[in-house]
Amino acid sequence: MTPTLNDIRQAAERIKPYAHRTPVLTNQNLNEKVGTQVFLKCENLQKVGAFKFRGACNAVYSLTDKEAARGVCTHSSGNHAQALALAAKMRGIPAYIVMPNNAPSVKKNAVAGYGGLITFCEPTLEARESTLDRIRIETGATMVHPYNDERVIAGQGTAALELLEDVPDLDVVIAPVGGGGLLSGTSIAATELKKGIRVIAGEPEMADDAFRSMQAGKIIPSVNPKTIADGLLTSLGTLTFPIVRERVEQIVTVSEAGIIETMKFIWERAKIIIEPSSAVAVGVLWEKKINLRGLEVGVILSGGNVDLGKLPW
Repeated sequence: MTPTLNDIRQAAERIKPYAHRTPVLTNQNLNEKVGTQVFLKCENLQKVGAFKFRGACNAVYSLTDKEAARGVCTHSSGNHAQALALAAKMRGIPAYIVMPNNAPSVKKNAVAGYGGLITFCEPTLEARESTLDRIRIETGATMVHPYNDERVIAGQGTAALELLEDVPDLDVVIAPVGGGGLLSGTSIAATELKKGIRVIAGEPEMADDAFRSMQAGKIIPSVNPKTIADGLLTSLGTLTFPIVRERVEQIVTVSEAGIIETMKFIWERAKIIIEPSSAVAVGVLWEKKINLRGLEVGVILSGGNVDLGKLPW
């Protein structure tokens, strides 16, 4: 089922006691640099440092008490694992997380810190899925997919809902795209709330499977992507692709140099810590591949989880 604006509104009410309503910030230096009025929706300041908490929280609190008692499960090496572990901890239920054994220790520690029950597996999709399947059957836990889940998509859409409540006159909304959970939720919220608003996605040039999928009219899987934006490595899902195809005007690719330059500029001038995946969305404006001059543009800064020991500059 494709989520509706009503589903997103219900999600907003459901997660209100648990998720932060993140601020919308502006920066004059950035406006001058890109020639547009930019409004930054700071999901880097969300719990677990990323928008992912919204979707995970909505999924966890959508469960009946009987379902919730058996817990939730997923496979993820990143922000979704942390988000699901924290949301489950808040509801007092177990979260079974399958992680590849080569995941960065900072991510393993974060998931464990939020109370996630981790099972390690070989770093292949097949191993992740078969391990998760075994755990799901053993525990009866509810699977919460990182993006191919209508409850998750509705939760992610609440960021755009808040953005348009704060800045109703936006002409354009830009979000990054990986699996498409954030972009799907954003595009439903934005296009239903404001007639004629344009939704644009940013994607790394070196991981441009969503761009190619839009051209081909079918999902082109992500094969061996090599980008610093490690949150955008996944392919679009069977739920997210049709929504993106219907509601997103275009996907704009951003170079690796553009991602790094944008990220550095936002750190230095706006004093906002963003991760490379967030920089991809701002990078659409930075590289000026499309003309948005003079418009009011909302950008969803998807997260701020950065390994401070491995900065790209």
